[in-house]
Amino acid sequence: MNAGTEPTGPDSTAAGPSASTAQHAAADHAPLASPAGRSTADDMLPPVEPPSAGFLVQLFLVPGVIVAIIVGVWLTFHWLAHLGNDPQAYLRTLRRDSEGRWQAALNFANDLRGPGGGALKSDADLATEVGSVLDDEVAKGRTNEQSQRLKLYLCRALGEFAVPEAVPPLVARAADLNDLETARGAVEALAVLCTNLLAAGSGPEDPQAVVEAVVAASQSDDQRLRGSAAFTLGILGGDEAARQLVLLQSDASDDVRYNAATALARLGQDEAYETLGEMLSLNDIDAGTDEQSQSERYKRALVVVNALRAVALLVDATGTPPPGAVLARVEELRADPVSDVKAAATALLDKVSRLGSS
Repeated sequence: MNAGTEPTGPDSTAAGPSASTAQHAAADHAPLASPAGRSTADDMLPPVEPPSAGFLVQLFLVPGVIVAIIVGVWLTFHWLAHLGNDPQAYLRTLRRDSEGRWQAALNFANDLRGPGGGALKSDADLATEVGSVLDDEVAKGRTNEQSQRLKLYLCRALGEFAVPEAVPPLVARAADLNDLETARGAVEALAVLCTNLLAAGSGPEDPQAVVEAVVAASQSDDQRLRGSAAFTLGILGGDEAARQLVLLQSDASDDVRYNAATALARLGQDEAYETLGEMLSLNDIDAGTDEQSQSERYKRALVVVNALRAVALLVDATGTPPPGAVLARVEELRADPVSDVKAAATALLDKVSRLGSS
């Protein structure tokens, strides 16, 4: 046996596993080491903590409150929209001191105007009650947006009636020039109300008071109120209304002058021809793609068509053709690029031609 040779045989293997085998066994139970200078994915995650109370509030409570508010608002408007034709339900809602009353007033005005409003229109007690609600709101002196809306829609509701009891509260509001918005709503409502009264074979108990209130409104510094007053004076008629309309044809505002001229034509007053000629002389506007120019073109067409209809009213009232300058302009309008203007001009010329053949 050489000195450098390890012994072999049973004794050399019976002592236990070799060193290599022991190392592998140890490696099976030791944790794996990460590469130098690097972290595992688990080491990079933030520590898991229970949610805080503030987080839970933001996650559940705040959205829940928002949803509850939306549902509440929807239910309120849904309820107001379905009050139906029950006048007592409307009155109870209108007398509540709540922000949603203006919506009830609007719905009430719409119901009066609708096909089922005939019975309500002739209810004098109901008109008196609505007028009382309007007077009470004015007496409170509130000027916020909700109050202004409420007063405006109450005026509109009163205008839809067909009984004289609706007149006094509107006259009071039309004469109050400290609240121009409500005054304009009352003046416009008086035009509707007086038309309804005329159709019902009735009228205001004090027609002079109505005319005086509207004439006073037509002298306001507010041009929108003057324009509405000019229209209403044409509905009211009478010598005082006609005299004021002649004066309004010299107003600085185009809208006021044009309303005054068409109102005079409705009353059969040929003093309207000069201003009607001005209205007919408006040329078509080259409307671009922007909303402003399209709106201006639409307004021009509306003014011209209204002037043509007003001339037709005068032809019917007087039985004579319009002045030569006006008639010449009407002839030109038969070639207008706007179809409504062209049709109205053609209809007017046909009416004038029938005068000569009759």
